[in-house]
Amino acid sequence: FPPSLQVFPSQDPLDRADFNAVEYINALFPTEQSLANIDEVVNKIRLKIRRLDDNIRTVVRGQTNVGQDGRQALEEAQKAIQQLFGKIKDIKDKAEKSEQMVKEITRDIKQLDHAKRHLTTSITTLNHLHMLAGGVDSLEAMTRRRQYGEVANLLQGVVNVLEHFNKYMGIPQIRQLSERVKAAQNELGQQILADFEEAFPSQGTKRTGGPSNVLRDACLVANVLDPRIKQEIIKKFIKQHLSEYLVLFQENQDVAWLDKIDRRYAWIKRQLVDYEEKYGRMFPQEWCMTERIAVEFCHVTRAELSKIMRTRAKEIEVKLLLFAIQRTTNFEGFLAKRFSGCTLADGTVKKPEVPPPSTNPFLEDEAGTETDEIVIEKSDPDKPKKPKVPDNPFHGIVSKCFEPHLYVYIESQDKNLGELIDRFVADFKAQGPPKPNVDEGGAVLPSCADLFVYYKKCMVQCSQLSTGEPMIALTTIFQKYLREYAWKILSGNLPKTTSSSGGLTITSLLKEKEGSEVAKFTLEELCLICSILSTAEYCLATTQQLEEKLKEKVDASLVERINLTGEMDTFSIVISNSIQLLVQDLDAACDPALTAMSKMQWQNVEHVGDQSPYVTSVILHIKQNVPIIRDNLASTRKYFTQFCIKFANSFIPKFINHLFKCKPISMVGAEQLLLDTHSLKMVLLDLPSIGSQVVRKAPASYTKIVVKGMTRAEMILKVVMAPHEPPVVFVDNYIKLLADCSTDTFQKILDMKGLKRSEQSSMLDLFRLRLPAPPPGGDSPGSLSLSAPTPEQESSRIRKLEKLIKKRL
Repeated sequence: FPPSLQVFPSQDPLDRADFNAVEYINALFPTEQSLANIDEVVNKIRLKIRRLDDNIRTVVRGQTNVGQDGRQALEEAQKAIQQLFGKIKDIKDKAEKSEQMVKEITRDIKQLDHAKRHLTTSITTLNHLHMLAGGVDSLEAMTRRRQYGEVANLLQGVVNVLEHFNKYMGIPQIRQLSERVKAAQNELGQQILADFEEAFPSQGTKRTGGPSNVLRDACLVANVLDPRIKQEIIKKFIKQHLSEYLVLFQENQDVAWLDKIDRRYAWIKRQLVDYEEKYGRMFPQEWCMTERIAVEFCHVTRAELSKIMRTRAKEIEVKLLLFAIQRTTNFEGFLAKRFSGCTLADGTVKKPEVPPPSTNPFLEDEAGTETDEIVIEKSDPDKPKKPKVPDNPFHGIVSKCFEPHLYVYIESQDKNLGELIDRFVADFKAQGPPKPNVDEGGAVLPSCADLFVYYKKCMVQCSQLSTGEPMIALTTIFQKYLREYAWKILSGNLPKTTSSSGGLTITSLLKEKEGSEVAKFTLEELCLICSILSTAEYCLATTQQLEEKLKEKVDASLVERINLTGEMDTFSIVISNSIQLLVQDLDAACDPALTAMSKMQWQNVEHVGDQSPYVTSVILHIKQNVPIIRDNLASTRKYFTQFCIKFANSFIPKFINHLFKCKPISMVGAEQLLLDTHSLKMVLLDLPSIGSQVVRKAPASYTKIVVKGMTRAEMILKVVMAPHEPPVVFVDNYIKLLADCSTDTFQKILDMKGLKRSEQSSMLDLFRLRLPAPPPGGDSPGSLSLSAPTPEQESSRIRKLEKLIKKRL
């Protein structure tokens, strides 16, 4: 639509943009009869044209008047703007006049303010100057009269007032007063030092003077003077106070040696009490003179002990050294309870934090549990570790001197641990293996707990002596005797296996009870192996905790040198050997039964009966050994599971090898063997809980091994039972059931079926034809594989490779 129609909508055809005159006329006169009204239509159109002309004329005239009105409005707006500008100019002029009037009014007020401020400053400065001049005169007079009490207060005030004149030092009079104050301070310092020297002479041990009010006030003055004056007073007083100590405990005196170290500490305790009674009020409390005397005594004692121990190093014995260290650490603990440590070099003392409770036995309070037995507990990584207790601020202040001589202690512990291991060996030989006790089965050897209790005692004791290199040396000793314990006490007492087999005959197998004589280890030996295994597990877990505790005790810079992984591996080897012995024992007990199975005449079996005697013999040995092992490993369930898994991995391949030796086999014989195999499979599946009143589900890892191995044995027998005619069906059935493309296995199956050599040859040729050609540089004919081997076939290849490796080894 055109814009005009959007603004003024119209239904008139004449207003349309696509107006067609012909169509419009045809619409007015559709027929010839309608032409009769043409005059009327023409008149209407003419009337409409006149109306449109009138409208246009009116609009044009209206537009002429609009321009004239617009010019008139513009002129009126311009006049209004000129009037507005005039009013703004008047306002601006009046504002400038008002501002000038305000400035004239306030000019005099500002001058008065400046005058007042300068006058106040002048008066204040004059007052300070008067106070300073008067104070200096009074200070000099009081100094001459030694009126230290008044001087202490006056001097501080004079110093504070003098600070106000720092910017006036260019004035000669002010500079002169400042110099007089400094001279008075120097004179006071020298005078106070002379007074203390007179009261407490540094030469000789006799104290001619004593506490007085003059000296007490002099200390207050020293607080205001140069800090060096205070330090000099403290130094001279402490030196004079300890002069008697240096004489009494000279190196050549009998009381100077370590066996009488108690007398040193008793002497200083008496001196501290004496100081508090006589001089406690003379020195200001914030000087901490009592603590300073004690700290200086510690420094002197450490130097004296270091010197005398270097001279008489050969006379130091471990008992004497430990006695001296114990008395010294006790004294350091006494200092920690009595003083805060604020006078030490760093001047900071950490407040001990209350550690959170912990169940780790190595984090117990060593002071009260040095002889307690270490209890194994599994560490929880989610629990926060107990933080180290902050050190005693006085720890090592004297005892540090003993560290160079701790080699005596380390050598002593080396000797003691060696004797302890020898005693364990002798006790084991004297007492023999532990008595079988199913109710207490698997208990650790008592010697193990004794060893770790001694370890803990040594570790705590050494950490109190030093957390540096001596802890590393002690750790090396620990490692040495952990290995010795593992080999001498644990591995050294494991029962030895013999190479002789039970020598069981088929006749004896028919008697079920006689099969029990095949077991190599006695009940006592089985219990001993289980006890050693449990002990090794205890040692493994406790050694790990010991390593963690040692890392907490030693200095942070030496943590990386603490590593007991090798010792933990040693205990793991003992555990593995123990499990292997148990497996070999039960495995060897079953060997005669499997041998008897392979020697039976399976081609002569005429009917299928109950399970064969050899199966009964195997089950009998399992029922005899496994419950004993399980009960004795009740506390180490995971290792009992390992035993079951290793036995299954050993017994099942051996059973299948003996199965291949059963040849030839009749159809009935194969059925009997299949029945026996199923019986053994059920027994093996139930092996972890056999003979137990509480039936537990066997671990999935164990069940998977048994099912996989015994199912293969059943498949072998099913292949043997299958008819070999037609050969193609037999070969396909073999590949389907066993998924084993090894010609060796196929040859064994043919031998079990009792086929003639000619039949076997043709069957082997057919078997090879069913296999694809080997890839370039591929396997030998004896190990051909299908084009798309299944997972079972891959597993068969791996088992065959393992067998070949074992045969060659």
